[in-house]
Amino acid sequence: MKRALVSVSNKTGLVDFVQGLVDCGYQIISTGGTKKALDDAGIPTIAIDDVTHFPEMLDGRVKTLHPLIHGGLLGVRDKESHVAQMKEHSIEPIDLVCVNLYPFKETISKPNFTHAEAIENIDIGGPSMIRSAAKNHQFVTVVTDVSDYPTVIEEIKTHGDTTLETRQKLAAKAFRTTAAYDAMIQKYLTDKFEVENPEKVVYGFDLVQTLRYGENPHQSASFYTDGSKMRYAMTTAKQLHGKELSYNNIQDANATLQILKEFIGTPAVVAVKHMNPCGVAISDNITDAWKKAYAADPISIFGGIVAFNEEVNIECATEMSQMFLEIILAPSFSKEAFEILSQKKNIRLMTFETEGDDAKNKMVSVTGGLLVQGEDDYHECVEDCKVVTNAQPTSEQITDSIFGMKIVKHVKSNAIVLVKDGHTIGIGAGQMNRVGAAKIACEQAGEKAKDSVLASDAFFPMNDTVELASEYGVACIIQPGGSIKDQDSIDKCNEKNIAMIVTGKRHFKH
Repeated sequence: MKRALVSVSNKTGLVDFVQGLVDCGYQIISTGGTKKALDDAGIPTIAIDDVTHFPEMLDGRVKTLHPLIHGGLLGVRDKESHVAQMKEHSIEPIDLVCVNLYPFKETISKPNFTHAEAIENIDIGGPSMIRSAAKNHQFVTVVTDVSDYPTVIEEIKTHGDTTLETRQKLAAKAFRTTAAYDAMIQKYLTDKFEVENPEKVVYGFDLVQTLRYGENPHQSASFYTDGSKMRYAMTTAKQLHGKELSYNNIQDANATLQILKEFIGTPAVVAVKHMNPCGVAISDNITDAWKKAYAADPISIFGGIVAFNEEVNIECATEMSQMFLEIILAPSFSKEAFEILSQKKNIRLMTFETEGDDAKNKMVSVTGGLLVQGEDDYHECVEDCKVVTNAQPTSEQITDSIFGMKIVKHVKSNAIVLVKDGHTIGIGAGQMNRVGAAKIACEQAGEKAKDSVLASDAFFPMNDTVELASEYGVACIIQPGGSIKDQDSIDKCNEKNIAMIVTGKRHFKH
């Protein structure tokens, strides 16, 4: 008679699966709550301590860590010395292991969980059994995923055992499962004990969806999540309507939400195209913010992504329904707004979470490696800024300057953003020189540039950007400062009667 060891935290589908094993002639070894659930269902089981002849102890911490268990899992069935040793020590083979692990992720996701609770939900015996079974997959089937129950039962019914191909795939999944589990634990402990620059960085991600293609149709792509309960994040956003998301959609939407997060507490609308903002506005109401964001660049917004930090109302929905947009994101949509927008078959309507965690680190892949840095979560405030020119900014210009710096840090460097009255009027992104970025922003703003504020992500190495800004009537400049030629730009501002604010913080985005 074949034997299966079953010990699961997630009992979804458990009874039907184990009954299927019993129907196929398997003897069931089980532990703790799993055994009780099976006993209650009338399925005969053998207690783990009846196999090990050693009691479960230390509050269940020690029960399966025993030679009679791991010997039964690791013994090579066609190796004479293994067979002889197993017979000598009365070790019976175990042919199938069905284990899923203590709910560590669920525990640390609970509000107000304690460190002691987290520690108690670190599974030791489960990963050990999974690894033993997976190592010996030539002979042992290891099941860690509820979705694999039907395949395993069907193959056993058909062939008397799982196929080697299936056991190989299940073994690979088993090691992915334990690796991700350990990654989650080490991340929790690393963060908890505030370890900086650990010698190894390990992350576990779960598949959200396989995408149709990547940036281009000839590239494959998939979307994964680390399971964190993040706010303003695509991993926790929900799609309510529209066609499937693409790789580019997710990238752009993520960039949109990161900009929007700068304006929590103030009605704001952000429009993004190719991961750069094309229109951003704040106001005292969401409708006016939408109108200003759209007016900022009504050409580039075509085919773009728009995000609101308040509910989308019928007026905004009516206007947006007249144009082509890829995605609209908001915390919610009014019933009337959703009815209007959902008449467009392909537009993606999504809600996102406004409560949750914020990312501490940003990760960027490089060929064969990973760059990790802290998030650029610095926010300029008036107290930290210094006016360095004879001309003094007005209170409105100071407000627009702080607004501009919140946006420019999300624009690919070199970056220049022109703002006026709480909305963007010109954006120059990703240029090889700063004056080139300024020229794009100023030309886009045109006559609206007069009396506007210019925000720069980094200092001016020369005064040519100030010279250009003056030609368009810019009234105030905010920039980090720090160039050895800062005085040249200050002098030019004084010559042109432009106020300049220095922040002391740059915002490169590569």
